Amino acid sequence: MTKEFHQFQWDEMVEQDCRQLVRMWAEEDWGGKQDWTTLALIPRGTPGIARVVARESGMISGMTAAGVALKELNLDSHWRPSVSDGDAVEAQAEIAEVSGAARDLLTVERLLLNLLGRMSGISTITQRYVNAVSGSSAKIYDTRKTIPGWRRMEKYAVACGGGCNHRTGLFDAVLIKDNHLAIRNRLRGHDGSPADAVRQVRQFLQQVLPKNESHEMIVEVEVDTLEQLQDVLAQSPDIVLLDNMSLDELRRAVDQRDQLCPRTQLEASGRVSLQTVGEIATTGVDRISVGALTHSAVNLDIGLDWGQRSDE
Repeated sequence: MTKEFHQFQWDEMVEQDCRQLVRMWAEEDWGGKQDWTTLALIPRGTPGIARVVARESGMISGMTAAGVALKELNLDSHWRPSVSDGDAVEAQAEIAEVSGAARDLLTVERLLLNLLGRMSGISTITQRYVNAVSGSSAKIYDTRKTIPGWRRMEKYAVACGGGCNHRTGLFDAVLIKDNHLAIRNRLRGHDGSPADAVRQVRQFLQQVLPKNESHEMIVEVEVDTLEQLQDVLAQSPDIVLLDNMSLDELRRAVDQRDQLCPRTQLEASGRVSLQTVGEIATTGVDRISVGALTHSAVNLDIGLDWGQRSDE
């Protein structure tokens, strides 16, 4: 049975992160003081209502988070989403309506739009990558290349876009990378193989973790060459990360894996873009990790249109 990383849904942990971020954003924007522009121009008690509109087509994420944000800030407001996280929308689509005290809505406007734009931007680019590998057996995975503090929120947004989540952090899986091997080899005074590192890691896990946790822990190892791959497959790692390999090398890697250890999953990484991901998927790899899902996502353009209720 193939082991899998934790796949994010909206849960207590994600919501807790959202609340912490919202408090930080409020301090950043308000500085513990007031929105002087709004207080000077808008009388107390003035009602307000606005439509939240996607200015461009995309995949929406952040609807649940926006509701949590308004509650966390204890504002006089009502959040009425028209779509759900993971829904695709066309340009100019209304995605929510927010109403309440005009002062509160003006003060929180940018915070909400930043939140929705960032999360929807991640979901949108993820969906493009997922569509680009449609018809293949490859799945698109995120990475740890996230904004500090945002990781669970960003991984949730990836899931809303149809992507898969790689390990959450250093604590929930083993990933033996080239720098681990380089330092280990320097300390030993000779070149040890990735296979040796896999053996050492498994022995360590058996010593420090309960049997069931040791067995469930995913062990992934990075290789740069087909020779390293052949060597490491003898240790049956759960996943082998094929770093910056050419299309021909990826195809040969899949053939090696199929012959030597079919249960091991192969993950392609490095130089992955929307222009290259489709060809990478045709090589037969199981997973393609894409840092661009989070580190290069562009906010989806979302705005507020002030006016009357849509039903009036």
